[in-house]
Amino acid sequence: MSETLKVGWAGIGKMGAPMSRRVLENGYALSVYEPLPENRASVVAQGANVAHSLEDLVEASDIVILTIPNDEVLRQLTLAPSTLVELLKPGQILVEMSTVSPELSAEVAEALHRKGVDYVRAPVSGSTITASSGLLSVMVSGPEQAYKKVEPVLASFSAKRFYLGEGEQARYLKLVLNALVGATAALLGEALTLGLKGNLTVETMLNVICESAVSSPLIAYKRDLLVNRNFDPAFSVSQMMKDFDLILGAAKSDHVPMYLASMIRQQYEAAFADGLAEKDFFVLFEQYERLAGLGREKAAASHTLKAI
Repeated sequence: MSETLKVGWAGIGKMGAPMSRRVLENGYALSVYEPLPENRASVVAQGANVAHSLEDLVEASDIVILTIPNDEVLRQLTLAPSTLVELLKPGQILVEMSTVSPELSAEVAEALHRKGVDYVRAPVSGSTITASSGLLSVMVSGPEQAYKKVEPVLASFSAKRFYLGEGEQARYLKLVLNALVGATAALLGEALTLGLKGNLTVETMLNVICESAVSSPLIAYKRDLLVNRNFDPAFSVSQMMKDFDLILGAAKSDHVPMYLASMIRQQYEAAFADGLAEKDFFVLFEQYERLAGLGREKAAASHTLKAI
């Protein structure tokens, strides 16, 4: 690790906070740009400096990392007047770690390239828990020499890093993973509903599923949430809708038929219409129950069968 490497971080939200804390814990000087004081409070208490503007952030940093919600914010932070594309200088590196469209990412890359600034795309796979534990996986694309320079910083909060190429490969792979994640919630919800009709309990089904050929870390991670029907969001329906819009947008641009993804996007739309936008995206299970005529009373009754 370069002890003198200075890190700037914009976006201290659900993922940005634990990730940036890991950077501090690994001995890097850290400056943070986050409009909401309550979001940045824990990181500042741990030793981060506050940058009150993007100009302050750039002046204090060798590399700038972004963890932001969507394309709109990325455009505002990079391509608007007096923002990062104008402020960053040759030798500095921008590392963008969010789930954004390959199209906008390529636009940012071209603008930075004209300035002689390296741009590393580095979306992550994992949760706030794995971020806090330093166990995220990072998908990386962009100039390889820039990746090698920032890899020790990425290692602060990740167990695995995959270098994929010089362009937008990391963006596409993140969309591939999120398509599979979103589809898992839909298919599992549908399958569990079928099992409820057959007088199985959710707990019994998941006990077996998690020991079967279709087990996955994702299903294991969501097991207790489904058994207890606690759909407090780790990742919400509205966030998954945004990601499926990116997936289908990229598919449209590249002429890739995605029949199943299109149908699953509509299932999330139905959950949104039912007032479930800020519930965990695995709440699709309850959507399928209702479609199958299983109200909460019937689902609860089936859950008690094991004790009868």
